[in-house]
Amino acid sequence: MNDYTPIIGMEIHVELATVSKMFCGCKNDPFYASHPNMYTCPTCLGLPGGLPVPNRKAIEWTLVLGLALGCDIAEFSKFDRKNYFYPDLAKGYQISQYDQPFCTNGLIRLPEGNVRIHRVHLEEDTGKLLHMDMQGEKATLIDFNRSGVPLVEIVTEPDIRSGEHAKSFLKKLHQIIRYLNISGADMEKGSMRLEPNISVMQGEFKGVLPAYKVEVKNINSFNFVKRAIDYEINRHVKLLTKGIIPVQETRGYVEATSSTISQRSKENAEDYRYFPEPDIAPFRFDKQKIATLKSQLPELPDEKITRFQKTYRLPIMDCVALTETKDKADFFENCISLIEANNKYSGITSKDIANVFINKKQDGLTMSPHELLDSIMKKIANRSVDPIVIMGAIQSVISEQNKAVEDFRKGKTGILMFLVGQVLRKLQGKGDPETIRRELLERISF
Repeated sequence: MNDYTPIIGMEIHVELATVSKMFCGCKNDPFYASHPNMYTCPTCLGLPGGLPVPNRKAIEWTLVLGLALGCDIAEFSKFDRKNYFYPDLAKGYQISQYDQPFCTNGLIRLPEGNVRIHRVHLEEDTGKLLHMDMQGEKATLIDFNRSGVPLVEIVTEPDIRSGEHAKSFLKKLHQIIRYLNISGADMEKGSMRLEPNISVMQGEFKGVLPAYKVEVKNINSFNFVKRAIDYEINRHVKLLTKGIIPVQETRGYVEATSSTISQRSKENAEDYRYFPEPDIAPFRFDKQKIATLKSQLPELPDEKITRFQKTYRLPIMDCVALTETKDKADFFENCISLIEANNKYSGITSKDIANVFINKKQDGLTMSPHELLDSIMKKIANRSVDPIVIMGAIQSVISEQNKAVEDFRKGKTGILMFLVGQVLRKLQGKGDPETIRRELLERISF
């Protein structure tokens, strides 16, 4: 394995949460539709005479996503027809973008290695195939409620080198999308779908891509992406060591076995016979429009982490945990505002609040900021014990628990928390466990 380098790129499809569909006025709510095909019209069903009218909000949100990813925004762009036949594509073609997408050349910075964004473009989603039994026979039906939903596609450069690297990238992208509030990006509902493109080459990658790639389609979990990539890397290496070039193909992920299976040969761009969409005029975006959209960007996760470190003097890992979601970050800052406005909470520090989110695995959103701060105040009151009383309890426990102390000194370090519990029992639950642990450790570590 050390002689081989994985070359991985990602394609990510995200349904935008606009009120209406991409090219018609039908409601954009496929997941919660009570009946199949209830949100359809001649345009999204591909019937004669139905003409597309672009959704302005979907286009603006695509540009906003591109700006958040550091992309260049095209001053001139257009839609294209991507021609292929599949039952869930009523028109026989998909309105997408080919050579002039809205956004190009972005970047997501990661500890494992930065991932460049090749392009961000906008298209329409397809219908959904439903496989079921009807009168004892297997049948496939089509629900077109999803057909025409605005679908943004993010395509990366082949900068990813492992399944774990891909997972880290996808989590960061998902976080940015949620911060922008342009999509729920809910993978269980299919509003964010993940497709890794995987190759493996012998030696170090120096810019020349392998002669093949394998795409794994429509994965709906970060962990499944990691497992699919890990499986494919191992499969490719086994073939390459035998002198066999893996087949360029599209594969599907099998959850039950954490493996992939062949589905079809992989198409090339020329197979789709792209040409400019004749029913939609091209777009021009002036610099003022782009600057206005950029000024409306919210504070993004990395910016928020930097500010939390500087303003609240918290460790980096605390800041990362507190900014995991925008709701969590806003809740934390609402608590800080209450502390500043109310002397009742003056004894609470930013670290006290952070500890509730981090150590207790609690997002805090199940209670109000007032309720959370009141619960912290009770804990602070319990910690307010005379240091002399604490030291007396610690000394008493050390004397009474000779065997436990000796076991600790022999390497059974887990016993330390048992001794902390014994001290807290003597103090009737009062006292700071971390202080007690530290004092105990100092006295029995020899």
